Amino acid sequence: MISPNAHLASLPVYEPGRPIEEVARELGLDADAIIKLASNENAFGPSPKAVKAMRDVLKQNHLYPDGSGYELRQAIARKHGLKMEQVVLGNGSNEIIEFIGHAYLGFGDEMVISQYAFAIYELVARIFQASVVETPAREYGHDLAAMRQAITAKTRVIFVANPNNPTGTCVSASELEAFIRSVPDHVLVVIDEAYQEFQPSAPDTSRLIVEKPNLLVMHTFSKAQGLAGLRLGYGLASMEVAAALQKVRQPFNANLPAQAAGVAALEDEAHIARTVKRVASGRAFLQKAFARRKLRCVPSSANFVLVQVGNGREVFEKLLRHGVIVRPMQGYKLPEWIRVTVGTPSQNRCFLKALDAVMATF
Repeated sequence: MISPNAHLASLPVYEPGRPIEEVARELGLDADAIIKLASNENAFGPSPKAVKAMRDVLKQNHLYPDGSGYELRQAIARKHGLKMEQVVLGNGSNEIIEFIGHAYLGFGDEMVISQYAFAIYELVARIFQASVVETPAREYGHDLAAMRQAITAKTRVIFVANPNNPTGTCVSASELEAFIRSVPDHVLVVIDEAYQEFQPSAPDTSRLIVEKPNLLVMHTFSKAQGLAGLRLGYGLASMEVAAALQKVRQPFNANLPAQAAGVAALEDEAHIARTVKRVASGRAFLQKAFARRKLRCVPSSANFVLVQVGNGREVFEKLLRHGVIVRPMQGYKLPEWIRVTVGTPSQNRCFLKALDAVMATF
């Protein structure tokens, strides 16, 4: 029998948030009554303008999309004050991470990440047989000084998520800017800004690309724009870095409805503003509710909250039986914690009611 590459035997499998339909089948629950607060999706739905744009192009779905993503890349470039050639589209920003592996990582190379970093960074490094150097977190967030000190001649890539998933922590604009400027030119600095819209006073990191050609900034349409089901993200970089990523990108990786929806979503600033306002209100509501219950949580700048509940896996399992899906954190070496996406006001209240019932059993 043919065998896969030997290093895949020890490769962990990424555990996504459980789908509503799967939980309904497994536990015999009504799918319509289940609340999913596990994957940091936008509980307030997609941009109405994006939905209309998708519908308008469905009649063209027998044709391949524009392989270059011209209109969408132009719209993204205008938004960030860059050239179209500096924009790389991904099937979600996760695919941009994979492009980085193809273009910049190999056996013997090193990637620097923080403790409690997004799991896909390490997963991609290991796929390409690179070593991962993990620096200790500072108050559950990035210790940029420690990360800078961890850079060696073998370091090829360093990742900083701002805000960070799964902790919701962020670093200030001044800290981040000083860090980016301090990283030597042989290292690709990747700033993952998937949750940037939810961060108060978020830094304009992409403006530093002119000064630092080894900088790559990632964004996604899955969160604030509410287009997670389309799988659409992008990277912003210097001409040289963008060209390298384009070489490893598969043609047509951004499908036709996704490209149309992306252009429309970028223009729908009112929808994003409403979403950000609602998330901020729901986040504050949850954090205050946890404080009243004397449950420790990490102050969040994203659309989720990390909360310490004791046995995270057991709480997760018991919440499922109440029709509430959250995310257990043992995969991030936080076994006492769960991560809860900010939902609608009614979803947040239902979650807290279920959590109270579950915690009463301990």
